[in-house]
Amino acid sequence: MSLTTGVAPAGSPAAEPAGLEKALPLLAGRIAVLTGAGVSTDSGIPDYRGRDAVPRTPMTIQQFVSGVPFRQRYWAGSYLGWSRFVAAEPNEGHRALAELEAAGHVNGIVTQNVDGLHAKAGSQRIVEVHGSVHRVLCLVCGQTFARSSIAERIEAANAWFVERGASGVLNPDGDADVGDVSDFVVPDCTVCGGVLKPDVVFFGEFVPTERFVEASALVRTADALLVAGSSLAVNSGIRLLEQARRRRIPIVVVNRGDTKGDKVAAVKIDAGTSETLSALRAHLIA
Repeated sequence: MSLTTGVAPAGSPAAEPAGLEKALPLLAGRIAVLTGAGVSTDSGIPDYRGRDAVPRTPMTIQQFVSGVPFRQRYWAGSYLGWSRFVAAEPNEGHRALAELEAAGHVNGIVTQNVDGLHAKAGSQRIVEVHGSVHRVLCLVCGQTFARSSIAERIEAANAWFVERGASGVLNPDGDADVGDVSDFVVPDCTVCGGVLKPDVVFFGEFVPTERFVEASALVRTADALLVAGSSLAVNSGIRLLEQARRRRIPIVVVNRGDTKGDKVAAVKIDAGTSETLSALRAHLIA
């Protein structure tokens, strides 16, 4: 399929994303990769700010800790989203990055996504700056739990809710919109009885320092920064972009639509991440 007309001539190969040829010499060394929600849209997970994204106001950390009604709404929606979220499979973009890392072209992936699909695709060095929906932690004692075990507890305590069936729109952070959940039983910590929270960075929270230090180390030891599927609207991405700019290493941005990094990028590729990363793999891995 052509990126300009949407249709490839009969019998001809698909056209490569415009700008890839110019980017290839810049990506000849070790690449640090920063990924956002756009990398996972081909796996059926929506993004926050893409062209087709539905505007929404995610729950803030201040709301979550303020009282049970907010936690009921969050955990009910999170349970519905979890079953669909966890069933998602890596797409060609995830697999291309895993193969590029195995071949020595990528030194690691910093991801703003919480879906775990990079690990599922086989990538080894991953910094999940916004956490992962696969883990749950206690805000009081710090105990961590597997998300699957929390889902089982929710099912046991809320049979009426489970029987009602999955509904609502799946959101990028793994929850879904719900109706009346005033009778929903929220799971608590089995160690101390404290408040449980998915190990993800909520709106209003800061990225843990140790995660950002690890992400920064990837950029510091790379020859180029590749941004894939992120509009760079959040501070963690902008800080890494600025680090690359100050080091004067090439910055290549792949995203459908504008990003906050377009002005400093050596090359901007306005195309989907799956096709672009697959094409990059084909060029770099003989």
